[in-house]
Amino acid sequence: MVGDGVTVFDGHVPAVGRLDPDLLDALRAAAGDAGDHGLEFVVNSGWRSVRYQEQLLREAVAEYGSEEEAARWVSTPDTSLHVSGDAVDLGPPESTDWLAEHGDRYGLCQIYDNEPWHYELRPDATGDGCPDRYADPTRDPRTWR
Repeated sequence: MVGDGVTVFDGHVPAVGRLDPDLLDALRAAAGDAGDHGLEFVVNSGWRSVRYQEQLLREAVAEYGSEEEAARWVSTPDTSLHVSGDAVDLGPPESTDWLAEHGDRYGLCQIYDNEPWHYELRPDATGDGCPDRYADPTRDPRTWR
């Protein structure tokens, strides 16, 4: 779990410090430029342990009533890009709006239509733009079980 107000510069926090180094470098570069506009990238979720991912999945199944519906929001530990350190959930909305507009310059892309806070590194985006988004994680072949 990430505490309140943790930013991409708080590397001592495991949710930030255990992110893929290239993803973290891109996030910090983007955050520096966004800061010039008075924006801050708050990390709501970054790297997650297998145990924490399992807990989130159990909670989602309880909330949504089935594994199928929960999968629209929470991946299994073996498919979660948070567990591997390759995904980050950011806020506040003003910052993610800025990143949606400018993120491809840094290789940072929103991946899912239903999760405007979820970003991953796509290095090719710096030249080609971000790829088309998936409706939700159930449409992403990387998360299929």
